[in-house]
Formats: sequence, structure tokens, C-alpha cells
Amino acid sequence: MSKPRIVLAYSGGLDTSVAIEWMKEHKDVEVVACAVDVGQGIDDLDEIRQRGLDCGAVESVVVDARDEFAT
Repeated sequence: MSKPRIVLAYSGGLDTSVAIEWMKEHKDVEVVACAVDVGQGIDDLDEIRQRGLDCGAVESVVVDARDEFAT
């Protein structure tokens, strides 16, 4: 039987990076890291996506929401 899967709002910072492993260990879940590009001017969102995977997420995505937030 597979583990439950949760989605973590992922910033790529220390707190959410540590949260990935903590949730895996203490809640016995698979973690999907999700960062959202709202036009905040971060150049390397692919690096944030990769950091999520490196920290143990089973999947890591960046959602482009600039049209909805940056007008």
C-alpha cells in the first residue's frame, strides 16, 4: 500500500526544506513540494524545484501564476 501524499507550499528556504524530511519521518507521507511564481523576481526557480527534490520530495513543481498575481 502506498503512503498518503501531501502537497507542501515550498519556498526553498531552510524551514520548508527541513519540513519535507520531518513530514516524511513523523507523518509517514510522501511530500510534493510546490513553489509558486507570482512575479516576485526570483531568477532561478528551477534551483528551488531541484532543492525540493534534493531534500526528499517525491515530486517538486513550480506553478507559474504571474498572470494571476503580477499585473
